[in-house]
Amino acid sequence: MAVAKKAKTLTFRDRPLMRKDGLIYYGSMGDKYIIMLQVLESTTVKEMQVASKLSVELQRTDPNLKSKDRVVRRSEKSGLYPALDIASIWLERALAGKM
Repeated sequence: MAVAKKAKTLTFRDRPLMRKDGLIYYGSMGDKYIIMLQVLESTTVKEMQVASKLSVELQRTDPNLKSKDRVVRRSEKSGLYPALDIASIWLERALAGKM
């Protein structure tokens, strides 16, 4: 009998990253806040698509709120690393109650 291997979850600064098409979710849905990154533009580098412009949103995970009321903070960044950098700062502050 074969045992299924558990897929490794990609993380950034000890928080999970999940991707679906042009959306990247950063953080855990079990927490009060999560980050949603949306790829707005991408470029081709050595035959690979690379995100060049992203929307960053700090959102509440409360399912009782309307989607527009979940957004706490929003910004646009050029490149994935600057977007993840601000995302990690916002998420840490929000989860620590400093926002």
